[in-house]
Order: sequence, then structure tokens, then C-alpha cells
Amino acid sequence: MARPRVKCAPEHVLIFDLDDTLYLERDYVLSGLGAVGAWARERLGLVEYGTFLRRKFEAGARTQLFDDCLRDLDIDPTPSLVGRMLAVYRQHRPIIELAPDAADFLTNIAPHIAIGVITDGYLDAQRRKIRALDLYRRGVSLGICTDRWGRAHWKPDRRAFLHMQEYFGLANHCFTYVADNPVKDFIAPKALGWHTIRIVRPGRIDHADHPARHCDAQRVIENLGEL
Repeated sequence: MARPRVKCAPEHVLIFDLDDTLYLERDYVLSGLGAVGAWARERLGLVEYGTFLRRKFEAGARTQLFDDCLRDLDIDPTPSLVGRMLAVYRQHRPIIELAPDAADFLTNIAPHIAIGVITDGYLDAQRRKIRALDLYRRGVSLGICTDRWGRAHWKPDRRAFLHMQEYFGLANHCFTYVADNPVKDFIAPKALGWHTIRIVRPGRIDHADHPARHCDAQRVIENLGEL
């Protein structure tokens, strides 16, 4: 998909995280679990596997879902089987939508503000999310999936933020990063002199860790209408 260049010289750049910032990550998880469930039903004859996955996730499980649900069905969770399920999960076409406030915000963005995205996560999965949300047609000038450079350059590494500065060619104080994870999201942009805003969406996937005060954003909001 072609990425549009910035139409005019912006005065400010808003950079967004993706998961639980522009949409609810739980929707992606449920979409992926549904894809794995359909694959298991078709390839392995496991009719109830998808239901088991969803129930376990809704009950609060966040790790080892594939393994535990296979054990519940008395099936050995071999690395090859679990690995295939992970591939189905990461490579499925996600059924997700922008949060209503995010859709409204991007529709009504002021012409002097440019928009970008910086997101962690497995490269193929994140690119599929960006396509599913149609972000480039909604005004995003540049989307960076940090995994393009490898796991070492996921946040809090600075590489993606420096790349954004070079791309837009503005001073540090002209950038604002909006994200949801206070543990890792704001370390790099704060060190570079960016403005930082944490969004706390109802229905988000909670982060178990609690950050040091200096790692959190300068401002907290509940929806993008507060920007």
C-alpha cells in the first residue's frame, strides 16, 4: 500500500501508538483466537477449541492459552503444534475497527497537524492491523512497526522516534506521542523532549507492571476528544 507524503508543511505532529490507543487490542485478540479456533476445527477436528480459547481469555488468561486449552482437551501442546497456531494467529486478517473517538478525531484533524504511528509487536501482525484500520487513507503519513528493525528496537528504544523526527523535519517540541503503556511507551519521547499523553481506555488490556513516576506521560486522558 502506498504511503501518502505530508501534503503541506505541518506545525505539529501527533504520533500515536496502535494497540489500545487507536482501537481496543482485545478485539484483535478475539479476532485472532477465532481464526485459530476455525483452523483447529478444520484441520484437527477440534470443534470446541475456539470456544475454550475465548472463555479462557475472557476469564483473564493472558499467556499460554493455546497450550492450556490443548491440555484441557487432552492433547499434547507440542512446540510444532503451538507454533503453527501462533502463525495462524499472527497472520490472520484481523476484524477490528477504530475506536469511535479515534475515527472522529482522524476525520476532523486540523490541516496544520500531521499524523504518524509507532507500534511494537510482530511485524506481520502489526502491518495487518494498520491495513485493517485503513490508517493511510485516514490521514496517517507514516506508520512505523518497530519490529522492522528487530526486537531490540521495540520501545523504549529511540530509533523509531528519531526516524519520525527526521521524516517530518521539525523540532522536538513539535511532537506529541499518545500511547497507553506507561511502562515503556514514554521513556524515549520524554528523553527527546516530546510531549506525552497516556490514554486510558475502558475495555483496554491492563498492564500488570507499574512504572516509575518519571516513566509515565505528562498528561492522562480517556478518549481522543480530550486532545
